[in-house]
Amino acid sequence: MPEQITAILVGAGHRGTETYGGYALKNPERLKFVAVAEPRSAWRVRFAEQHDIPPRNCFKSWEELLRKKQFARTAFICTPDQMHVDPTMLALRRGYDVLLEKPMATTLEDCVKLVRKAKEANRQLQICHVLRYTDFWSKVKSFIDSRQLGEIISVTHRENVAYWHMAHSFVRGNWRNSNISAPMILSKCCHDFDLIYWIVGKKPTHISSFGSNSYFNPEHAPAGAPARCTDACPIINTCMFSAIKIYIQIQGIYNMGKSSPSRMFRFFSNHPKSVPILSKIIRPLKRLADFTEWPVSMITSDFSKEGKLKALRKGPYGRCVYHCDNNVVDHQQTVIEFENRVTAELTMQGHSALEGRTLRIDGTKGTMIGSFMDYGEELVFTESQTGEKRYLIELQRRTEAHGGGDWRLTEGFLDSLQPGFKEIPLTDARASLESHLMAFAAEKSRVEKRVVNMKELHSLV
Repeated sequence: MPEQITAILVGAGHRGTETYGGYALKNPERLKFVAVAEPRSAWRVRFAEQHDIPPRNCFKSWEELLRKKQFARTAFICTPDQMHVDPTMLALRRGYDVLLEKPMATTLEDCVKLVRKAKEANRQLQICHVLRYTDFWSKVKSFIDSRQLGEIISVTHRENVAYWHMAHSFVRGNWRNSNISAPMILSKCCHDFDLIYWIVGKKPTHISSFGSNSYFNPEHAPAGAPARCTDACPIINTCMFSAIKIYIQIQGIYNMGKSSPSRMFRFFSNHPKSVPILSKIIRPLKRLADFTEWPVSMITSDFSKEGKLKALRKGPYGRCVYHCDNNVVDHQQTVIEFENRVTAELTMQGHSALEGRTLRIDGTKGTMIGSFMDYGEELVFTESQTGEKRYLIELQRRTEAHGGGDWRLTEGFLDSLQPGFKEIPLTDARASLESHLMAFAAEKSRVEKRVVNMKELHSLV
């Protein structure tokens, strides 16, 4: 029977509370949170109540918490991206093994500093590259390792960000501006670079990238569009980016099949006035009427209609997408060459009708094509010589976030802390650093309009 691991949580936002906190509530024999640091009172109190944390172990800041002598085995660091470095450095120094949200840091220098500190402290530092832990990407990797695809020649990978997700996270939200967070190619796509690096199995040698914010700016604002969606916008009923539609009527999210792909949910999300009445007799509609999941959980802790409207009138998520302080790209394409002469292309764009990732890998013996989308997962291999088509994963739907990778990563991290554990973890900080180097190189290439030789970055590690 595995030992229970005690943990402190730094940052009780969505990921800290719902993902790792949710795992602990379902698996108390494996993980127990004994302290929390969170500046927002409502979030801090909610987490403390859920996990029976006494007031003496509840802190407004990570500084207060980590000022104390180590009193748990591990630290889960879930602060905003730009606040990852200092609490992680101090937690490692205090003796904690650390699970850190991605990206590990927003600058190359800080990423390298964290990896070096973990090695110096002889502590585990794992970054939440959760997709390695999913059935889908595990199947992709194992099939490549089986050599049935032959030698990899090229990889084409797409990160399709749904229009409402783009508006929420990268136009209105925490990752909208690289001056306060990180370039979008890092904050969104370090997952994707990590997957490509893992799949190819060699280090990158050269990177070239192009992209821009071509749409979410004042020149595309409709005539008369105010600063906020709640300020009598003349196109409120037709604008697909309306904050009212996204956060109160839940349009787009259910259309995407995020929580239910059924036609019923798509129909009612487009006819929101009927939902409160019919939810009383059609039980599944109650979840739509009382939707409190991400991204709604990000805008307020008061999930009443009045509470949501207040948040949209006052907070950042009610702003018109054409009148925000965003500067990150809404589309970017990156080409990578690896040591083994494999080439890979990563396309990221924020105007997709469908949320998720798509993949094509061509090898010397065949082609693998996959879809890792919110509506479902599918992976097909076609053999070149015979034309035989084999379904490695037949189309299936999933309801777990990140294809179930969140909790499996958590379990993998906890397993690695057990006495006598001798396996090599599926990933570590040094492996994760490679994806971050690729992202920094891509942004460097985009800004400077040149091919980046990865020796420039590898020499800094």
